[in-house]
Amino acid sequence: MTTEELKRDFESALIKHVHFKSKLRSYLFGNGGAEGPLRDPEQCGLGLWIADRLRGHGVYAHLPEARLFDRQHILIHAEANRLMDMHAAGRMEEVTAGYGPLQSIADEMVALLQTMEAKLRRGA
Repeated sequence: MTTEELKRDFESALIKHVHFKSKLRSYLFGNGGAEGPLRDPEQCGLGLWIADRLRGHGVYAHLPEARLFDRQHILIHAEANRLMDMHAAGRMEEVTAGYGPLQSIADEMVALLQTMEAKLRRGA
């Protein structure tokens, strides 16, 4: 894989990650939307990327950060479920206050993506 292809692939993952956060905020703060991809880590775009590239014989599965990234992805969906359940119960103040842990996980995921890409670039 060329460095340009690598860059595009990891940019694609980052966009999927940002899109998830955007859809979740939209759901929580007024616009609703499909719950499946927000609740289930296997249904969202990033989950599909992870299944293809970070698990099993995926092209990046050999990286130790791949497993950590996968775990963080599952964790961010667990936080999304928690916030969505609070939203469904009408506990909007708690939703707003509880967004911090999700953002911390999201930030760590971005750092892991950057780390994986940097390692792969050095090895390319």
